[in-house]
Amino acid sequence: METPVTGPRGDGYNEALLHKTILVGDSGVGKTSLLVQFDQGKFIPGSFSATVGIGFTNKVVAVDGVKVKLQIWDTAGQERFRSVTHAYYRDAQALLLLYDITSKMSFDNIRAWLTEIHEYAQKDVVIMLLGNKADVSSERAVRTEEGASLAREYGVPFMETSAKTGMNVELAFLAIAKELKQRAGQPLDEPHFQIHQYIEAQKKKSSCCAFS
Repeated sequence: METPVTGPRGDGYNEALLHKTILVGDSGVGKTSLLVQFDQGKFIPGSFSATVGIGFTNKVVAVDGVKVKLQIWDTAGQERFRSVTHAYYRDAQALLLLYDITSKMSFDNIRAWLTEIHEYAQKDVVIMLLGNKADVSSERAVRTEEGASLAREYGVPFMETSAKTGMNVELAFLAIAKELKQRAGQPLDEPHFQIHQYIEAQKKKSSCCAFS
């Protein structure tokens, strides 16, 4: 069992830096696979059975020498569980909104998800748009620019991910953790963290390995 500490130098995490992050999006876009890849560093072949209701995982990540605990909730995408999901939006600090790049329908439904998020979540919730399954480029139905354009329209950061290869998975969660740590209170002499710029800089660093 972890022993919470009140400063950045202990072995535990700062209890003030425990953040609730929720994965949302249509059923089958890879939310559970993305979470398993981030939590366990592996991809489990074969599809998961659809998530029923809600499940969660705790993960401690190091951000600038400080341990931040993310409580990551995996939600069911099916319509019949939507009312259950809504109840979890209210106290979420961050939402990772996923679509499947091989499914135009899952992308077309993003606007509806964003409408729900704006209706039920806190006004200052951190939202990130992720186009998952970027490794299946031969079956791509949604261009990268379409995802980027939609993200710009709503003013949210965007990247494509692959739960299978791990592409940008850690980056997505680390960017969220950095943003949440900064919001939790930072010294006045620290520069303000810009999540959009951070993601773009990190993507450029790894562009040699990115999928087109």
